[in-house]
Amino acid sequence: MSLPRFLIAAPASGSGKTLITCGILQALVNRGLKVASFKCGPDYIDPMFHSRVIGTRSKNLDAYFVGEDTLRYLFARTAEENDISVIEGVMGYYDGTTIAGTEASSCDVSLKLKAPTILLINSRGASVSTLATLKGFCTFRENNIKGVIFNQMSQKVFDMLKPEVEAMGLKAIGYVPKVSHLVLESRHLGLVLPSEIAELKDKLNQLAEILEGSLDIDMLLEMASSAPDLEYSVPEVKKVDGPVRIGVAADETFCFTYEDNIELLRRCGAEIVEFSPMSDERLPDVDGIILSGGYPELHADELESNKSMLEDIRSKVKAGLPCIAECGGFMYLHERMEDSEGNMRDMCGVIPGEVRNTGKLSRFGYITLNPTKDGMMPSDLTVKGHEFHYWDSDNCGEDWNARKTNGKEYTCIHDTGSMLAGYPHLYYYSNPDAAYWFLRKCREYRLGRE
Repeated sequence: MSLPRFLIAAPASGSGKTLITCGILQALVNRGLKVASFKCGPDYIDPMFHSRVIGTRSKNLDAYFVGEDTLRYLFARTAEENDISVIEGVMGYYDGTTIAGTEASSCDVSLKLKAPTILLINSRGASVSTLATLKGFCTFRENNIKGVIFNQMSQKVFDMLKPEVEAMGLKAIGYVPKVSHLVLESRHLGLVLPSEIAELKDKLNQLAEILEGSLDIDMLLEMASSAPDLEYSVPEVKKVDGPVRIGVAADETFCFTYEDNIELLRRCGAEIVEFSPMSDERLPDVDGIILSGGYPELHADELESNKSMLEDIRSKVKAGLPCIAECGGFMYLHERMEDSEGNMRDMCGVIPGEVRNTGKLSRFGYITLNPTKDGMMPSDLTVKGHEFHYWDSDNCGEDWNARKTNGKEYTCIHDTGSMLAGYPHLYYYSNPDAAYWFLRKCREYRLGRE
């Protein structure tokens, strides 16, 4: 199947990948193309910026979470509905799950998806030295690097370097001048949310106009069309026996949700109903809820003030309403939580204890998880996930075991049989049975009420 695509990578984080990816997305949208976008790795925030540009949900592509065939499926099922797909890399191009290897790196994803890669080199403080960087990346290991974009470079310097790039057999896509008035700001979990940037759409249209003049967009389109066909099979999933309605928290607080998780729940037979713990008075009529991650510390006043929702969640979850709560959702279930201003706030009161700002990154990285006993899911189940948080709990749970890629292990998660609550974000396609077992609990709960 022909799926035009390219991947934008860089030698390191902080090179401008997200800004320039969004600018290119906007330029393609402005040309009338139907565009799909993806982000390598587990990050939630960059895809939210993409989504603001293309008008539909962006997806993650993570070669640690899933194998090659599933990775291709997750890409192709969205790509085949669009004219072109743009994939943003993660960290440095070759940086993966280990210091010495490239597993789950942007390079790994590009090879598995046969995606032509454009290396984005930040040229601040350098000119001809950028060619050494480019040559080094092209010769270091097997890769799909086909072209280059120089960030923070003038046209004069680019025109002088272009013949040297072409002599390497690469496409000189263009340059991006310094656009300090259009940068995307950062915070402790990454970039700030799109809703927090004033006039984002206007800024991205300004950037797209600049890129139309400094990049060869037609060359990008030709490169994307040169990508070879992809073959894949559709992963099999189990379906629950009968209807089940799942409430998914979705608002400015609870916004870190893997779109592929939702798609898998639907494939397993779930009807998805979105609700807002910030503004809705009570839960919708559902058989289970998912409280995803996000920034509850930024919206603690709204969450604390919504007493009816707090009480509804507290009483129903304690009474057995199946619930998966991850990271920000886990924080929300606590008795108390410190907000971003250092004030303690009353939350749901399902989890005994407090959540406070540690001032440092806690338990960061990929993990493989399994229950230490039968609970919501059987003890022989394994599923992959990711942790990334500065706020920490004095009661993280110990019903599941987590193993990091370096072999270090620790316990986490509260598993009551009907509630699964902890800091890890689970990626359901790493083991679709995880979604199935959750929905089974929800189906049992529904039957118990009928």
